[in-house]
Amino acid sequence: MKLLKRFIDKDGHGHVVLRAEETEDLWHAYHIIAIGDTVTASSIRKIQKESATGSIDTDRVKVSVSITVAKVDFDPASETMRLSGPVAVENKFIKMGAFHTLDVELNKNFTVEKAEWDPIALDRIATACEPAHHADAAAIVMSEGLAHLCLLTQGMTIVKSKIETAIPRKRKSAISGHEKALHRFFDAVMQAILRHVDFTVVKVLAIASPGFTKDQFLAYLTAEALRQDIRPIIENKGKFILAHSSSGHKHALQEVLRDPTVAAKLEDTQAAGEVRALGEFYQMLKVEPDRAFYGFNHVKLAQERQAVQTLLLTDELFRAADIARRKQYLELVQAVKDGGGEVRLFSSMHPSGEQLQKARIRRILSNVEGRA
Repeated sequence: MKLLKRFIDKDGHGHVVLRAEETEDLWHAYHIIAIGDTVTASSIRKIQKESATGSIDTDRVKVSVSITVAKVDFDPASETMRLSGPVAVENKFIKMGAFHTLDVELNKNFTVEKAEWDPIALDRIATACEPAHHADAAAIVMSEGLAHLCLLTQGMTIVKSKIETAIPRKRKSAISGHEKALHRFFDAVMQAILRHVDFTVVKVLAIASPGFTKDQFLAYLTAEALRQDIRPIIENKGKFILAHSSSGHKHALQEVLRDPTVAAKLEDTQAAGEVRALGEFYQMLKVEPDRAFYGFNHVKLAQERQAVQTLLLTDELFRAADIARRKQYLELVQAVKDGGGEVRLFSSMHPSGEQLQKARIRRILSNVEGRA
């Protein structure tokens, strides 16, 4: 993300001009832009003109449009983000108040204006503009005939490829058919790796499956890389690690990230922190349930007693259309920080965030009795 301009006054009102340069930047923009903000971006309008002869000509004109955001849609798979709402600034092509849709696109500038910029939104901009934040981990969860290739960024999990191949059952009379179908499936997965994994950035690629499918695939991948002299695979074979998963579906990725071998390899990647924090919470919930609380009222009470050690929240809490509710969570976050506690903001588009979302808000408490 590029921050091209920033003007925010002492009361928090102002605007920023941003440019999204990759898919994760659109995800950050999705969390920066809230209902009620004013967003300005270029748009194409069809303009009809009547000629001197009475015929109607249609021209496509590029115009700058400002809308008051009423709805935000983001689809990471198609790399599209769409905003809709009434026009906030009239021009000669569009009337004030007319409903309009804006596409926030890669490598195009857009302006976000807020009545009050909160610390979470400003931190989000700072994070998005940090050049080190890229997809530095990848994973394949697979079973025979099904595989999902995912890239793990700091904030979300992107399914780059879903591979499905019909594989007949392994029978004595049809072993060759089974083997041929399995090799076609493995080849499709290998091609997906070559298309979507940038080994200059990715530090680790985990391959997980039930049973021995993962082992068979890695053996096939290694043999084919040597046979075809596929340099990206040969030169980065040390980045491949094997793990167990219960299935080849995306939700099994959370199991992979909790695997001790994978966790150790992920230690230096951006995906590791959230997984580790969530694991600590569930362990504490199991062995010391009196120190693990969730629900806004209980957490707020703990904070008032200066008993919060770590606060875990999902970013969806700060997208609430209810401004008063959003401010409640902002005040809670600030109070925990002021009290010396740690705040971890989980992405709702990351497996650990999806899991945390089920409980909405959870925390790990330090010794409540001693600090109450």
